[in-house]
Amino acid sequence: MTARRLGVLLAAASLLVGCRQDMHDQPKYRPFRKSTFFGDERSARPLVAGTVARGQLQEESLLAAAKSGAAFADALPVPVDEALLRRGQERYQIYCSPCHGRLGRGDGMVVRRGYRPPSSFHVDRLRAQPAGYFFDAISHGFGAMPDYAAQIPVMDRWAIVAYVRVLQLSQNVPVSELPADARAQLEKGPATP
Repeated sequence: MTARRLGVLLAAASLLVGCRQDMHDQPKYRPFRKSTFFGDERSARPLVAGTVARGQLQEESLLAAAKSGAAFADALPVPVDEALLRRGQERYQIYCSPCHGRLGRGDGMVVRRGYRPPSSFHVDRLRAQPAGYFFDAISHGFGAMPDYAAQIPVMDRWAIVAYVRVLQLSQNVPVSELPADARAQLEKGPATP
């Protein structure tokens, strides 16, 4: 019986001796150590010209932070044109409409399936908020809403903000501010077939 135990022990020892720790012994450079691989003999490579650390690009600018000091920006720091609004509509439909709904009423598809509903963009409190408020909510999240800074680039966030403003105006424009042809259409009433 002892010979058998000794044989098992020797077999186990030979297996353990045969194990290698390749990841432990892998060739690698430690920071600032000399390297023979590169001509300048440095293991740490210099940064490519124009490299900016993630999250550090103009963080204090109005464009990237949506704030002037501690106050949110009142106006969009980008020119608003048809292309920006179309881009904003496209990005809104992708990222925002699942919760906020296509018209910004807080009745998106995931809300209909039990997710906590967001506030409608058409309530007085949100219509009165400056544009930077919406940019900040997209960038940093708000309540149950996660942040989208990693998924939505800065210019697309501003495009979404512009589109949210369009949604707010489209659902709350006073009749007196409509063009004459639109007022005439309203006075006629809906077309009957």
